[in-house]
Amino acid sequence: MLTGFARAFRTPDLRKKLLFTLAIIVVYRVGTHIPIPGVDYKSVQTCIDVAKGNQGLFGLVNMFSGGALLQITIFALGIMSYITASIILQLLTVVIPRLEALKKEGQAGTAKITQYTRYLTVALAILQGTGLVATARSGALFTGCPVATSIVPDQSIFMTITMVITMTAGTCMVMWLGELITDRGIGNGMSILMFISIAATFPSALWAIKTQGSLADGWIEFGTVILVGLVMVGLVVFVEQAQRRIPVQYAKRMIGRRSYGGTSTYIPLKVNQAGVIPVIFASSLLYIPALIAQFSDSNSGWKTWIQANMVKGDHPVYITLYFLLIVFFAFFYVAISFNPEEVADNMKKYGGFIPGIRAGRPTAEYLSYVLNRITWPGSLYLGLIALVPTMALVGFGANQNFPFGGTSILIIVGVGLETVKQIESQLQQRNYEGFLR
Repeated sequence: MLTGFARAFRTPDLRKKLLFTLAIIVVYRVGTHIPIPGVDYKSVQTCIDVAKGNQGLFGLVNMFSGGALLQITIFALGIMSYITASIILQLLTVVIPRLEALKKEGQAGTAKITQYTRYLTVALAILQGTGLVATARSGALFTGCPVATSIVPDQSIFMTITMVITMTAGTCMVMWLGELITDRGIGNGMSILMFISIAATFPSALWAIKTQGSLADGWIEFGTVILVGLVMVGLVVFVEQAQRRIPVQYAKRMIGRRSYGGTSTYIPLKVNQAGVIPVIFASSLLYIPALIAQFSDSNSGWKTWIQANMVKGDHPVYITLYFLLIVFFAFFYVAISFNPEEVADNMKKYGGFIPGIRAGRPTAEYLSYVLNRITWPGSLYLGLIALVPTMALVGFGANQNFPFGGTSILIIVGVGLETVKQIESQLQQRNYEGFLR
């Protein structure tokens, strides 16, 4: 891999793309440290020091924003609004016939769906920005901090609107930076910004584990976490690369005097077909009851039960629900993202068939059977990886979103593998001599 990067920097046009991507990353990281108007920066830093990694309900979103959420900067909402909008549009594509028709129109339809995603991102950014400002004004953003209510000194309507507009504009700029990386950089811009946001929180979180440790001045805990992280990276790489290859044979067709087809290929079905989406869905769904209980003023039994069982990540009820939701959303997302009947129809249209399986409905049933079989180990793998932070929480007293947590490690490894593949493909295109030589 290091050799590939060295060759990439020796290639002039690819070197320009890499340097452009690095420049965009620098701009993005600078924006995560610029506070929005109307925020008392000293009070925010005081509350962050009081929290010391115990970020409560907002820990996951803060991780995706690269630590900008709790600092209430112009990029506080980060890339989460765009991710949420993309997931919503992907789910609606299965429900709304108009979106499904656009998806089948090729590049023009994809551009239209991307435009809808941008509009929805702006709407979600306004909604989330308003919620963040209201949370900061009430002091609920930092529970237990004595100066939490003084984070926003000026609580006038004009200042509130200014703060929301600033964060919405920051979200639009983050979306634009990601598209710049996709168009003029090495590609996959939104995923790279997400990668940078998560990786930026690693050094401080690792050092916090070292300072909180008691064995050999914390170095034993630090080394153990590093070792567990390396093992997890190897496991995630192994499973993410694993796939079931369904052989496909195409019959020969005579068009004029030429013969077409007669080739063999395969359909790659990944063990983890859903990626990190089930973990994000399960985490977001479990945050909703705790968030409602946090803003509720009543002292009823349901609020007490939620605060006792659904807030702490090491509680057995929370662990069980988290694991079951991940398994459920893995099957749900695979069911809506991969349509065996559509694949079988396309194969039949172009004269393809699976050896030993009749074309048409039997092919769709076979693909559905294989997909269900390989989704079980994939969903269980996601659930086990996501529970690693809980074990760290018990073993080392780390926070729930500690560095080598399930969500962060899945995104880091997934984006890293995809970026390396893109760089290698561009290198192969430039070193390929072709037929003109």
